[in-house]
Amino acid sequence: MDEQIKIQVDQFSAAYGNQEVLHNITLPVRRNEILAVFGPAGGGKTTLLRSMNRLVDNTRHARHTGRILLDGRDIFAPEMDVVGLRRRVGMIYALPVPLPMSVYDNIAYGPRMSGIRDRKRLDEIVERSLVRAAMWDEVCDRLDESALHLSGGQQQRLSIARVLAMEPEVILLDEPTAALDPVSTHKIEQTLFDLKRQCTVVIVPHNTQQAARLADHAAFILMGELVEYNTGHQIFTSPQDRRTEDYITGRFG
Repeated sequence: MDEQIKIQVDQFSAAYGNQEVLHNITLPVRRNEILAVFGPAGGGKTTLLRSMNRLVDNTRHARHTGRILLDGRDIFAPEMDVVGLRRRVGMIYALPVPLPMSVYDNIAYGPRMSGIRDRKRLDEIVERSLVRAAMWDEVCDRLDESALHLSGGQQQRLSIARVLAMEPEVILLDEPTAALDPVSTHKIEQTLFDLKRQCTVVIVPHNTQQAARLADHAAFILMGELVEYNTGHQIFTSPQDRRTEDYITGRFG
């Protein structure tokens, strides 16, 4: 397997009961890049993300064929440690859901659940995670305040910091700026540019413009099928498939 590929989706199909939502998807996710998976609503993008760390397991009647490989290992293999997988591949959703506790405890929650009790080590994890999420300067003197008092944009970056506290190798984001204002959206996007130096990012963007701003590579998914995969520059300036061009230019979707 190419060492530049972190995740390989290989002839992957997914269904809920009799309804197939992804059909024979094959694409690579390259290390230390941002992959934007975009397309009309209901096309299977979220299912693809949820399959990459097996959150789809929590959905009744979910089934799949094909493989998803993380560093060359099939994540659906019986011997795969699912809890360990979800530490390595973290997920962030459209609406931030801070825990009803302090900013500090929100970040420290995961490490504590993993057995870390040393206060000095927890302090280091909290600070490092908030620095990487580009919000340390905003909350360093408010760590004991309730996270519920943060703004929407801050709560979303707190969600990112909470995932980062577990030192993931891959971060999955499902429309993380859908509910945010332009200023907060810009801060999140800048955070993702910084994070890709240390981990791999897969995002379902809020819109096509965001996909074009962020994507090192991009995948256009339409009605459960991969229409086109290419570099972000290529796909948003010279798409090879007419359906991709029609969607990007607003002719449909």
